[in-house]
Amino acid sequence: MKASDFLSKEELVALMQRSDARAWWTILFNWGLIGGAFAMAIALPILSPLAVLVIAGRQLGLGIIVHDCAHHALFRERRTNEIAGQWLAGVPVNTSLSAYRTYHLQHHRFAGTPNDPDLIFVASYPIDRASLRRKFLRDITGRTGVRDLMRSLSRFRLADQWPWLAFHGVLFAVLALAGGWWAYGLWWIALLFVYPAIVRLRQIGEHGVVPDRGSADARLNTSTTVARWWERLFIAPNHVSYHVEHHLAAGVPPYRLRKMHRLLRARGYFDGFDCISRGYADVIRRATKQPA
Repeated sequence: MKASDFLSKEELVALMQRSDARAWWTILFNWGLIGGAFAMAIALPILSPLAVLVIAGRQLGLGIIVHDCAHHALFRERRTNEIAGQWLAGVPVNTSLSAYRTYHLQHHRFAGTPNDPDLIFVASYPIDRASLRRKFLRDITGRTGVRDLMRSLSRFRLADQWPWLAFHGVLFAVLALAGGWWAYGLWWIALLFVYPAIVRLRQIGEHGVVPDRGSADARLNTSTTVARWWERLFIAPNHVSYHVEHHLAAGVPPYRLRKMHRLLRARGYFDGFDCISRGYADVIRRATKQPA
């Protein structure tokens, strides 16, 4: 099933239009939230837990920017996607845009098949509630985050990852100059104790609660989550929850996925398919519902 079966040529052309203004706003908005979270914590340390939640959500937001730039779907020019995606999003989260692209395009090519490199993250769902609780407990106690950090450091090469070290040096210096050197630790608390749980929930919502993981139809091997405003703030940044739409047409910029979702719903694309979750509580319910 193709997008052109439900959308006109003119609609598809409009949806594919990239806007540099909206792309730069996406980057500024994510970094603005990160900066605002640090400022809030320094001004009112009692709000540090809230700051950690915001920072973790935007660490994922930076990862999603890498994802969108890997598809050349954020900015109009390919080169701008490459530079902004790597230096303004990839470096802070220690991700190589080019390496990520190679990996991620395999996911799109083989989604719903045993060759999908992301299958390992969702193949076991649905699972029982106790098992899901244990997974999230590993996340929020830092076991998942420390494991992933150790794996990343085991592949560390100074020649490749010096920008990541430089970013942390600059971040610490800026926070120290702002009178809150201690707030630097919030980045690591977010990364090690909150970010893994957010990533897990996002992965479940995208491909863990699907009707037929082995199907080639995006409505069967992928799921969209209609997120509430606070879920978009903490869990699903940059319109990432419109995942069926993304798999149907990966070149559509993230800031046009909501419009694409509405058009597809109006045209009956989702009729008869159980591939839309109503928020992340619904995702968890689906992830623990045993098949008939």
